[in-house]
Amino acid sequence: MSKILTAAIFAVLTLYGQAPVPAGEWPSYGATNHSQKYSSLDRITAANFKDLKVAWTWKSPDLELVASDTVKRRPPLTPYGLKATPLVVKGMMYISTGLHQIAALDPVTGATKWVYNPKAYEEGMQADVMGWLSRGVAYWSDGKDDERIFLGTLDGYILCIDAKTGKPALSFGDHGRTDLNTPIPRATRNTLHLPMGETHYVSVDSPPVIVRDTVIVGSSMSDRTPTKEWPPGYVEAFDVRTGKLKWVFHTVPQDGEFGADTWKDHSNRYSGNVNVWSMMSGDDDLGMVYLPLTTPNSDYWGGARKGNGLFAESIVAVDVETGKRLWHFQAVHHGIWDYDFPAAPTLLDITVGGRKVKALAQVSKQGFTYVFDRVTGKPVWPIVERPVPPSSVPGEETAPTQPFPTKPPPFDRQGVTANDIIDFTPELHQQGLDILKNYRYGPLFTPQSLYERGGTRGTIQLPGTTGGANWSGSGGDPETGFLYVPSKTSPTMMVLTPGKPSFSNLGYVRNGSFGPESVHPDNPEPPLGPNGLPLIKPPYSRMTAYNLNTGEIAWQVPTGNGSSAIRNNPALKGLDLPPLGGQGGQGGPLITKTMLVYGLTGGGSGGGQLIAYDKKTGATLGTVALPGSPLGSPMTYMMGGKQYIAVTLQSGQLIALSLPD
Repeated sequence: MSKILTAAIFAVLTLYGQAPVPAGEWPSYGATNHSQKYSSLDRITAANFKDLKVAWTWKSPDLELVASDTVKRRPPLTPYGLKATPLVVKGMMYISTGLHQIAALDPVTGATKWVYNPKAYEEGMQADVMGWLSRGVAYWSDGKDDERIFLGTLDGYILCIDAKTGKPALSFGDHGRTDLNTPIPRATRNTLHLPMGETHYVSVDSPPVIVRDTVIVGSSMSDRTPTKEWPPGYVEAFDVRTGKLKWVFHTVPQDGEFGADTWKDHSNRYSGNVNVWSMMSGDDDLGMVYLPLTTPNSDYWGGARKGNGLFAESIVAVDVETGKRLWHFQAVHHGIWDYDFPAAPTLLDITVGGRKVKALAQVSKQGFTYVFDRVTGKPVWPIVERPVPPSSVPGEETAPTQPFPTKPPPFDRQGVTANDIIDFTPELHQQGLDILKNYRYGPLFTPQSLYERGGTRGTIQLPGTTGGANWSGSGGDPETGFLYVPSKTSPTMMVLTPGKPSFSNLGYVRNGSFGPESVHPDNPEPPLGPNGLPLIKPPYSRMTAYNLNTGEIAWQVPTGNGSSAIRNNPALKGLDLPPLGGQGGQGGPLITKTMLVYGLTGGGSGGGQLIAYDKKTGATLGTVALPGSPLGSPMTYMMGGKQYIAVTLQSGQLIALSLPD
């Protein structure tokens, strides 16, 4: 290599390289753009974890807004959306609320420094079916005096706020904001008077990612679309200083572009979604951004969009400067299971067979972890195509095969057999089998079905539409190459019913998705097990640790003992029950130098708790009761020589815990 080329590469890495995070800071949703959720802090240990106390509590300004609201909104304003993971940079904490207010706090006391309210909720409900929510903000600095906070809003803008003053950065876009609707075909800004079939709009509920002075933002599109025509979820990138649009990645390829031929009958011209509603990851050294993409509309019937449909349910690596596709992998061909890629991939450097690999690990709703060389896109271990059951729904053309990783093993149960049915006692197992006869079931990727009077009532899908893994994603330990994945075992039942021409131009829709007109007269319900117990046997949630150097599961444990409603069920009286799981929170794992920390929704005096696991064995190191159920992913930071752990609660509060002085 020439000296000139070597010097040029060094200059690029010096300018753009993934700079080490200053000790004690948490500048990105996943700690860094690598989405590891890792901190090297070690003041909180196995010996003192149980001594953690609440240092301060902050209440979301949404609570006051909700209390004073006199306008009837849809859905009603609610504080439930405080899902964000806060950032801590240069002695300040930043967080977004469910109603997309942005706040700066003192990380030692929790005192509010400033609040910026863009009033994004005034144009109507968010596109996301979960209601009002935001998972956080992004931070950028020029390394000198210019510090900025970025937020994608529920009404379809990217905002740029001065981190010091809490006021719009006027040099960015149009007085501190840029419209995300402009490049999106068929996207119109929502207004309250539009009928559902015309409410085409873009929302954002996850933080952008900033790589090499480029801010990249995805979008949340409604999953309940009643028409085959819908806006596509293009990914947009802007200059971090000016707000100028740099590039748009067409997640549904336009005519003549790579992948357009995977949409039969030119269905790429009208199909939508295929968006990034969750977080993204990036590698500043490589200049690459990694996009976890979702299902096209309609999620459950693809008769109007035949073909494999790139780049749906794919991980796509793009060049951060140009938006050019560098490599991709499609995990679900012609998806009809709502198996979105729901989380940012975790970037780890591992050693496989003596070879060092810059790896990308992408967890999925379907219970697989796909591992690639993040430079080339080549799978670290083979991924093979295997036959899957065909569909019997009229007009549907499912893919004959789907990709299955040979390593690592699935982290959760996949598909349904008799062996997966509740088996606390022989009697309960038999009753469960009797219930199972009423439904269609089978291996992973068993297709959706119609309601059959006198026959099966629908298809049991496991993992269900919420996973497996979900937006909380995975975390990684850069020192060991271990990957940690929280998941849940929660089946859903799907039954399709003909679309009513008065409401939908789709051949079939999910039962009950669009109000009374789409409800089958018999309105079949999801299956419950005997005596009100779950139909599927436990554990109902778990934490899995992978050693990515070998591609094997290092350990796996249930998260929580199980709800009191299940443990105290009369049918289980007298049984010596093991931990059942089912208490895993919505947030992700926090990995530190000393332990793995995770939030549970039950077990504490206030309804929740933090639990610490040994990173190598999964043994429980200790628990700490919380004053409510955790909702977001916990994070950690250091201020004044003291380590804190912060997490948001379902009550609309953010709490920080620390050790007593």
